[in-house]
Amino acid sequence: MAVPKRKVTRSKRGMRRSDDALKQPTYIEDANTGELRRPHHIDLKSGMYRGRQVLEAKE
Repeated sequence: MAVPKRKVTRSKRGMRRSDDALKQPTYIEDANTGELRRPHHIDLKSGMYRGRQVLEAKE
């Protein structure tokens, strides 16, 4: 059975767990409409993605 040879310090334990924290989602301002949207997602109001019309625009 594997047993740690030394005690893991609070600092090392905290460094390992630091990436587990919940982070706020990132938003960017759309170049065409000026609305906030998630990066790499379709703008649902205009239907544009990377300069192309992908969906019908919502009214």
